[in-house]
Amino acid sequence: MDAIDLEAMRAAVRGPVIGPQDPEYPQARKIYNAMIDRKPSAIVRCTDTADVMAAVDFIRDNGLELAVRGGGHSGAGLSLVDDGVTVDLSPMRGVRVDPTAKTAQVAGGCQLGDLDHAAHAFGLATPAGIMSTTGVGGLTLGGGHGYLTRKYGLTVDNLLSADVVLADGSFVTASETENADLFWALRGGGGNFGIVTSFDFRLHPVDTVGIGVSVWPVDQAREVLEWYRDFLPQAPDDLYGFFAVLVVPPGPPFPEEIHGHKMCGVVWCFTGDIDSLEKTLAPVNEPGPPAFHFTAPMPYPALQGMFDGLIPTGLQWYWRGDFFDRITDQAIDAHLKFGENIPTDLSTMHLYPVDGAAGRVGQEDTAWGYRDAVWSGVIGGIDPDPANAATVKQWCVDYWEALHPHSMGGAYVNFIGAGESQDRVKATYRGQYDRLAGIKRTYDPHNLFHANQNIAPAP
Repeated sequence: MDAIDLEAMRAAVRGPVIGPQDPEYPQARKIYNAMIDRKPSAIVRCTDTADVMAAVDFIRDNGLELAVRGGGHSGAGLSLVDDGVTVDLSPMRGVRVDPTAKTAQVAGGCQLGDLDHAAHAFGLATPAGIMSTTGVGGLTLGGGHGYLTRKYGLTVDNLLSADVVLADGSFVTASETENADLFWALRGGGGNFGIVTSFDFRLHPVDTVGIGVSVWPVDQAREVLEWYRDFLPQAPDDLYGFFAVLVVPPGPPFPEEIHGHKMCGVVWCFTGDIDSLEKTLAPVNEPGPPAFHFTAPMPYPALQGMFDGLIPTGLQWYWRGDFFDRITDQAIDAHLKFGENIPTDLSTMHLYPVDGAAGRVGQEDTAWGYRDAVWSGVIGGIDPDPANAATVKQWCVDYWEALHPHSMGGAYVNFIGAGESQDRVKATYRGQYDRLAGIKRTYDPHNLFHANQNIAPAP
């Protein structure tokens, strides 16, 4: 793009259009993962749906590459494209809650913290992630899971409708009764079908939850995982707990004597009666008493933001994931080996439960391809120092290769790492892929929206 193109785009939209020569450009192109270093020709900061429509028309008519940024949390850096245009929704941050209908209308640039804050004022929430800085849009379109998933399902199970700008620049609403095929595809099919400028979610009564953190020395990972793999799936839906291998961070609530130690553990969220939290978590002693066990009542938005300060924007990230329906003894061997060799203080592995309510939705009801999964796993190689980028990436890849034979074959689409093959995308959608490709042909026949984990239009 040259200066004339930039000025033409500026004339077409109300929001700022930022080019490489503008002083705001270095900051505007920063995203959550600092390992990604792409340089768009322009970043369009959209103020409303009209801006999005105009930007799509301009990009398409000029044959430019297009990427979409919501929260900028994409581990693969899909919100930036070299020499193309990023349609940046971050100025679009409004949330409107209807406490009577128990719904929320959420603009496309919102982060989870925006939704959590607005809904919490009415004692409501919807299942979505474990960090308040994650973008609502990317998380939702990939399917979305989080602390409330065992109780209330995936994020897409609570999506009622979406407003979408299509590749031809037109605007449609997708729901069960309007553009139902598009609505089906949006619930797990990623950013392949258009730019969602607004989401309508169902909300549930969630106010103060019980939280817990239990950690054991990493050399006890075998005993802990043998217990956890049996305990959690049979636990009530009110109890959620993701398993992790980690290095204990140097701060509260952890006591100083375990700071910097390699551990395994579970982070708990309990939506039942707070008075029964301790009794519900009493079985944590079965694999051996934890080195540290902490419980407390906590407002739900505070739980959602608990890790924000630990892993802020601007770190080096490489991640990969897989779905699991069981934790095999051989997988436990891998968790023990790589957990004992975590390369940096922030690198980690998480197993997020996706059973309970999420597992009771029909396999064909949404584009999410793994209703029979019990865990969605992710390995994250993380460090602030670019000099360690290769080290954390290699640890992640080696760990993933050790676990993958014990997985279900595909991954949560938002956990597919940079540079993985197209076969991984097909494995993610299993038998849903051909239907998605047909819907892609209808709504984006020329694959304008391809800066994503791409589903090519069917021939």
